[in-house]
Amino acid sequence: MKAIRVTFDEALLERIDHLPEVRERGRSAVLREAATAYLDRKRADDIARRYREGYGDAFPPIEDELAGWSSQGAWPEEQGSCRALASATGCDSG
Repeated sequence: MKAIRVTFDEALLERIDHLPEVRERGRSAVLREAATAYLDRKRADDIARRYREGYGDAFPPIEDELAGWSSQGAWPEEQGSCRALASATGCDSG
């Protein structure tokens, strides 16, 4: 690892130093973890942004794709539904 010099606002440094993790693991370890989390979040945000830029509205919402299909099917009556579909499905109503 390489030691670096970083300047913090005193109020921020005080907030950091009051964290239990800082007392347990040290300030440097907590700041390394925070920097890693920040970079991971930035990478995920960048990937999401590039995906939106690349695909945009290429894929419509699923509701648009399925619009109108509910009127295309015929639902059998609850009573005797198996008998109504027996010849098409091979269902045995007993």
